[in-house]
Amino acid sequence: MSHNILITGGSGYLGGTLLARLGAANLPSYKKLFASVRSAEQAEGVQQYGAQPLSFNLKDESEVRAAVIENEITVVYYMIDAISSGPPIFFIQALAEVKKRTGLTVHFLHTTGAKLFSSHAGAPTDRPLLDTDPQLYAIQKSQRANLDLLQEAVNSSCMVIEEAEKYGVRSYIFVPCIVYGKSEGFGEPVSMLRQIVAIVQAAKALKRVYRVDSDRPVWPVCHIIDNTTLYIELLQKILADENPSHGKNGYYLASSGSVAWDDLYTAVAAALAKRDVVVDDSVTLANDQILEDMAAALGCPKEFVPVQLGGRCTFTARRAQEELGWKPLYSPEHILEASDAEVEWILQHLSD
Repeated sequence: MSHNILITGGSGYLGGTLLARLGAANLPSYKKLFASVRSAEQAEGVQQYGAQPLSFNLKDESEVRAAVIENEITVVYYMIDAISSGPPIFFIQALAEVKKRTGLTVHFLHTTGAKLFSSHAGAPTDRPLLDTDPQLYAIQKSQRANLDLLQEAVNSSCMVIEEAEKYGVRSYIFVPCIVYGKSEGFGEPVSMLRQIVAIVQAAKALKRVYRVDSDRPVWPVCHIIDNTTLYIELLQKILADENPSHGKNGYYLASSGSVAWDDLYTAVAAALAKRDVVVDDSVTLANDQILEDMAAALGCPKEFVPVQLGGRCTFTARRAQEELGWKPLYSPEHILEASDAEVEWILQHLSD
């Protein structure tokens, strides 16, 4: 079986590093690698990695259908929007048509985020929540998030599984967490959606690092290279037709383990104080007014600040290690050791 692959979000933080590393990944044979683009500059960027650029509106059903069917795409890595359910369904339906016409097995990977498996989204946090839990889909279906936007994202993740099953498409829910490290791609060097970037951005504006939780919650972490390796390990299994777990059993958390937010705040505060970005290296609990000020710095509503900078997530990676043989290079504590270099890189790319 020979596949055509489409990577969306190739100019982004995660997608760019994936594209950069695919060439040396020693993948099983496939026909073509496509990457969605929005500009001539992006087209040039993806071509340097051996990907053929495809320019189409990823949120337009007819354009998605044409791009997937005309190019007989059988594997889609969807890495652009964890919230909206419409575009993923467009891709799933188009993949189903390719399957009908060619008889090939088709695959849809949906990139979400650890927030959907956290206290913010109503996930259980009183115990480790394993990504191999056979009840994980049912747990997600029963969750009630604090914010409508998060609930929409949870619903979309479940809908991907349901629609893929309905149309005979194999689905995979890929879950990044706190991802750190330099992107190797041609595009976005610093994703503004990353939690550690938000910590730096808020602290730079307020001249102090603030914590948003009164207790000591933890959150899973992963170096971008390990995150990328998992994307590739899963793709290898797909291309080799080794039937990796999918559907309601197809959750893959990319994480080497968890760290306490307090430890991350402390490490970032030390790096910022060293560069005179904050008044000192202390970490202070934010009050209501400070949350307002942080929201202004981050350009988001106040209720989103704790979502970006805290919360409890006990989601725990098992499937990738047990089923794919994925072995992360970096321990969870490495994010604390790397914080100084990470802060330096972020400050170089943050606009004033």
